[in-house]
Amino acid sequence: MKDIKLKCIVVDDSSIQRLSIIKLVKDHPNLELVGEFNNGLKTKEVLNKLEVDLIFLDIEMPILSGFDLLDNLENKPEIIFITGKTQYAFQAFDYEAVDYLQKPVEMKRFNVAVKKAIDLHYLKNEKLYSSDSNYIFIKSNLKNFKLFLKNVKYVEAFGDYVKIITDEQTYTVLSTMKGFEEKLPENQFMRIHKSYIINLFRVKHYNAKTIWVDDFEMPISRNRKKTLEEALSGIITHT
Repeated sequence: MKDIKLKCIVVDDSSIQRLSIIKLVKDHPNLELVGEFNNGLKTKEVLNKLEVDLIFLDIEMPILSGFDLLDNLENKPEIIFITGKTQYAFQAFDYEAVDYLQKPVEMKRFNVAVKKAIDLHYLKNEKLYSSDSNYIFIKSNLKNFKLFLKNVKYVEAFGDYVKIITDEQTYTVLSTMKGFEEKLPENQFMRIHKSYIINLFRVKHYNAKTIWVDDFEMPISRNRKKTLEEALSGIITHT
């Protein structure tokens, strides 16, 4: 698997504590900060729009506590709780938290917690996206779907989303093309253009500038032509 970089957010009503965690996040090579929030309500709202792997979450917050926030989420990212009190430890692990950090958080202890999150993420993705796997899970319209890769024709860029065209239907998923490409097996899928990823086994024919996936025609980037020809060698012939 390629180098892991977890997309994370920090949620804490204390600006001082939040900034201290943000600094630790920014200093860690395997973390990417995609948001920071001072309350659970705003966090709940944006989690339906942001692609997040990990939340650094304070427990004691006004209106909506960290626990209340998780109770209101359909699909929970990995959680590392951060709190000033030890009394919540047992309850925290009821939420299958990766770890539980007590304020003030030291860098060494922070890195231990992050390593747990990375290891867990790797294990999940190794199982999900290994070359032996014939499906992945995707989130579309706030629901998780089991997507069988053999049924995928191609993936198309669609603003901040990607459209996944399959035999049965089209799914719209919040993701970059690069991010989604990394979830697909390289021996089956290839990005042939800034806007298209194709299933190599669904190619009908192609020429120097154009490729047909089933009956859909799309352009081939000039710098991808040679790589595409090598990948398709023995699978399909020119037109």
